[in-house]
Amino acid sequence: MPPRAPSFDLQSHSSYSDGELAPAELVSRAAEAGVELLSLTDHDTVDGVDEAVRSAGELGIAFVAGVEISSIYEEAADLHMLGYRIDIDHPPLLERLARSRAARTSRAAEMVSALQELGYAVDEDMLRARSASGKPVGRPHIAQAVVSHPANASRLAEEQLADASAFLEALLIEGRPAFRAREAPTAAEAMQLIHDAGGYAVWAHPFWDFSDSQRVLATIAEFVDSGLDGIEAFYATHTAEQTALLAERSAQLGLFTTGSSDFHGPRHRLFNRFRAFDTYGLEPQLGPLRPGRCGSPGAGRPCA
Repeated sequence: MPPRAPSFDLQSHSSYSDGELAPAELVSRAAEAGVELLSLTDHDTVDGVDEAVRSAGELGIAFVAGVEISSIYEEAADLHMLGYRIDIDHPPLLERLARSRAARTSRAAEMVSALQELGYAVDEDMLRARSASGKPVGRPHIAQAVVSHPANASRLAEEQLADASAFLEALLIEGRPAFRAREAPTAAEAMQLIHDAGGYAVWAHPFWDFSDSQRVLATIAEFVDSGLDGIEAFYATHTAEQTALLAERSAQLGLFTTGSSDFHGPRHRLFNRFRAFDTYGLEPQLGPLRPGRCGSPGAGRPCA
């Protein structure tokens, strides 16, 4: 572990969304890695939060209840807004998340059909088994259902796409041939949902959505007008220059800054290790997410 690795990790994903591990095991891995402040931010669900809270309490880790809401903003068809210190029992939030998950199910079917039209075999039994167990089917699972199918082996080897993450990036992200847009709240609506649930809204990994610095800064200004509270300035794929830009603008606008490795599991190609992000010598301003700083009347029982 690099000596400057931060002791907080405020975005992670369990098997309740597109992660590999159950919430309790995820928390255990975080503790082993030296994480002292953790958040579970599954995509469009808070179903794993209670289990993570119990495990964090047993292991002595400060925990922040979280969710990552998939939203739409102009040409960014899958912009992610993180909600922290939310009331995980807030009915309007739960209803909207349920609608998003239902939309994901129909979207998954559309992407499977698109891949089949492109000539790829899909292990639909694998996907049905996951659905039958109550787990969501997302793009990582669809990619795995393709790369694990023996009928695709020679083609995937020739295309250098035998790895599920590589296949997802080549076929299933925005702009790729099998990607299908989702029905989701706008970014402004996602922020309002988070606030109504007593939480704080943070734009996740801004340079994942836009590569142009000026576009990122302009979007931050617009989001501030809609109630943005913070920015995930410190992130696994952010460069030193991108991180410094986000930290500086956050300070100017009075936003707090978070950071994460975006942990998805030990076998994920990119996001497989807790604390695997750099602050580049800058001081994160965690604001209301610091341990013991609930700050929000709607923080609910998982408040650290």
